[in-house]
Amino acid sequence: MSRKVILTLIVLMALVMTSLILVQINSIYQALGIKEEQFDAAVKSALKEVVQRLEMEESNLAEEYQKELFALQNNDVFTGNSFRPGGSRQKSVQLSILYELRMGSQVYSEGLIIDSGSPEKQGANERGRPDDYNNAFDIIDGEEGYVRQQYEEQQEVRTKWLSAIENSLFFSRMDIKDRIDPPRLERLLKAELKNSGITLDYKHAVKSFQNREDKVIIGGKSYDPGPQKEYTMLLFPHDPEETKKGNYLYVYFPKRDGYLLKQTGILVIPTVILTVMLIGIFVFTILIILRQKKLSIIKNDFINNMTHELKTPISTISLASQMLRDNTVTNTPKTIEHISGIIYQESKRLTTQVEKVLQMAVFNEGKLKLKIKEVNLNTLINSVVLNFELRVKAKEGELFADLKAEPAIIKGDEVHITNVLFNLLDNAVKYSKEAPKIIISTARNEEFIIVTIKDHGIGIPKEYVGQIFERFYRVPTGNVHDVKGFGLGLSYVKKIIDAHRGKIKVESDLNKGTKFMIYFPINIHEHGKKSKITIGRG
Repeated sequence: MSRKVILTLIVLMALVMTSLILVQINSIYQALGIKEEQFDAAVKSALKEVVQRLEMEESNLAEEYQKELFALQNNDVFTGNSFRPGGSRQKSVQLSILYELRMGSQVYSEGLIIDSGSPEKQGANERGRPDDYNNAFDIIDGEEGYVRQQYEEQQEVRTKWLSAIENSLFFSRMDIKDRIDPPRLERLLKAELKNSGITLDYKHAVKSFQNREDKVIIGGKSYDPGPQKEYTMLLFPHDPEETKKGNYLYVYFPKRDGYLLKQTGILVIPTVILTVMLIGIFVFTILIILRQKKLSIIKNDFINNMTHELKTPISTISLASQMLRDNTVTNTPKTIEHISGIIYQESKRLTTQVEKVLQMAVFNEGKLKLKIKEVNLNTLINSVVLNFELRVKAKEGELFADLKAEPAIIKGDEVHITNVLFNLLDNAVKYSKEAPKIIISTARNEEFIIVTIKDHGIGIPKEYVGQIFERFYRVPTGNVHDVKGFGLGLSYVKKIIDAHRGKIKVESDLNKGTKFMIYFPINIHEHGKKSKITIGRG
């Protein structure tokens, strides 16, 4: 798959995922808006029901007053003699009438005393104010017909009061605080909100608007909505126009926003989870595509290197065998020994290369097992240095051993640790343009024995240091392949160190050299001299 196709695929997938995310965000906002509309409608319905209940209760109260509360509370008749200033005596009749109306804790009453012997037609209410009742009563002169006259006058007053109540004039003229009982309002609000499915805490108030100013009648300082949305409803909307005072019921919910988000979340959480999963799959797919592209490049590089590495010994063996068959070459024992030696060395080289490939295949299957025993790293390193020293000297180089770790005993597989050291020393020689100068040393701390291999070779660019342990990876050198290898050596080293519960670090400066530091744990919890560790899949 070409780079252009991969980029096009990534762009298309990114556009699709972006569109999907935008659609999901829009759906979430729409769901939140729907929940908000439903909540607002439920609150307004509850407030409307509260207002209707208040009006209905007041209407029922008026009917009750029509039947009972406007009864004649006191109707006493006194008959006696009265004396005028001139000394004359006159018989008189007095009528005491009291009307009383109770509204909650308020009492509204009017009293009237009628004296048939009084020359003036005056009455007095219980507040002590004189009131002219000429339109309601006639002073009774004489004793005859008194009872009939009293009844007619009483009925006239009753009719006047009842008419006022029926026309809502009496209640509408009252102050709002006298028309509403706060505890009753609280109970109604709570009940109606609950009936509408709302159990949130709320604050409420009754405000009166007069002269373009609002005044809190019920609620006081505890009512402070701040940025929260307020819900309002006109109280007693059916009052006569001439007596309307602009009284409103206000409600707000301190936790409204959180409640709406929670209610919306129940609906959108599955959608969000699916969207996140799709994004994860998208990212994973992109990474897989890029990784496959990278592996494809590495594979092609590996095939080229392997072809080069295998072609050389095969060609040499083919040439040697051809020489043996060629009659032009003298088949002396010395010649045959020389040619057979070449064939043996190249066959051994070919076998080594094939074994490396097979070894990595075994690693990938997780079938390689380590034979664990006590290993003295200082002794092992001395042996490796002795065998490798000739190769270094052949290039006029130097190999130094500085072994300070005492004791240097670990538990590990001696053969594989030896191969690790050979691989690292081999790289140090191969990647030194001039005479190689290599130092191998050991040190010890409380947890690890540290083996360091330092060279003064060409070094590794910093952008490639993190990739050198990947299978088949080789640091790019353009079209020049002057260093042989499959890119398997360092991958093998890393897997062996990991199998020993150790770690390896790299420090490298371009054109200055490279330093590998291997940390072998001092105590690996294995038992027996031939314990086995199975390497997991790489």
